[in-house]
Amino acid sequence: MTTPFSPALRGVELVHQRHVAGRRARVLSQHLAGIIPADARVLDVGCGDGQIAWMTGRLRPDVTVRGVDVLVRPETHIPVDPYDGQTLPHADNACDVVTLIDVLHHCDDPMAVLAEATRVARRCVVVKDHLRQGLAGGATLRFMDWVGNHRHGVRLPYNYLSPDQWQAGFDRLGLRVEAWHGRLGLYTPPAGLLFDRSLHFLARVSKSLAEDDRKGAGR
Repeated sequence: MTTPFSPALRGVELVHQRHVAGRRARVLSQHLAGIIPADARVLDVGCGDGQIAWMTGRLRPDVTVRGVDVLVRPETHIPVDPYDGQTLPHADNACDVVTLIDVLHHCDDPMAVLAEATRVARRCVVVKDHLRQGLAGGATLRFMDWVGNHRHGVRLPYNYLSPDQWQAGFDRLGLRVEAWHGRLGLYTPPAGLLFDRSLHFLARVSKSLAEDDRKGAGR
């Protein structure tokens, strides 16, 4: 992003690195530790440096985590395998849980990536992402996305979905929402009034429950 305001934006980016990224990792790892099932083998898709997955593992020693990413960084907190962004290098039901932490809005077709995660997950998929809603919600999300990811060379298509679009996508894939958290508290006051609001969610979705429903309906 090259604008007359670039120096100011770079300053904001530095503040984000020093004061926001660490809290975000701690808070998300706490939420994840509370939502991932027991004794799970977890695949973290789009894991970045793996810090959040590593911190989650420290809170949940019964959980083992491995990552995949389209951009494998030189130094990571967990083992990370390369991934082409479309097909996960794993067989059907190869792990218990797949996590997608702020990944799907970076994809051209979020539901295709979620479908692939569902294929690989035996028990459930955990999604942390955004809700495009509220006053200037889309613009706020674009700003946060640029600040958090520009320096890492991450693709930024800004593909945020509304609540109705998320639900329609879950329904189309036959997924049942088992748990939903819409108030994550990622930012300290007063920043949370602008950047938390109702723009974030963490959900656990299960294909097994949906499959049971379909089987029951066919009896």
